[in-house]
Amino acid sequence: MQEDIQKLFDRMCDPKESEAYFFADKLGGVADEETKEKLLELVRGDNWELAYLACRSLSKTKFQEEGLDVIFETIFDKKNKTVQGAFVQILEHFDLSNRFVDVFKVFLFGNYKASTLAKVYLDEVEFDVTPRTIRKAEKHWNHYLHNPEDEGSVAVKKSEIEPMLQEMRELFS
Repeated sequence: MQEDIQKLFDRMCDPKESEAYFFADKLGGVADEETKEKLLELVRGDNWELAYLACRSLSKTKFQEEGLDVIFETIFDKKNKTVQGAFVQILEHFDLSNRFVDVFKVFLFGNYKASTLAKVYLDEVEFDVTPRTIRKAEKHWNHYLHNPEDEGSVAVKKSEIEPMLQEMRELFS
């Protein structure tokens, strides 16, 4: 079995392989604990294209939650600022219902593409929201307000976020 898994890894990681997505999906279908660790190493690695394929593979496993932890770390890693959008895009293959705060942070602090994709998730995913979730989101919102990267975007984000937070607060009042 390990030989088959290694062959899938080799095919997925081959830069000349035109079917890399197919092999990533197939690898995800047979992933065990050892495979998961190798995939997580790829996600943390320096080759963002292999990291993307590893993310795709992780989305097909029973290790989605662990995969999401590492993917969000990767999104916020400064070295990936220019390719954040690709990592945010792959999130569509994961269950994000318990990840409101992480997606919210991407919306606030991500580059343009990452922020735009995160906004789509915020609008379309049905999140499990608790009062604690709202408090965490408000903490990040306040941090953003006091440390904006782009002064011009504050008004735009304010018009989107404040009604969202208010609506969520009303759910629990």
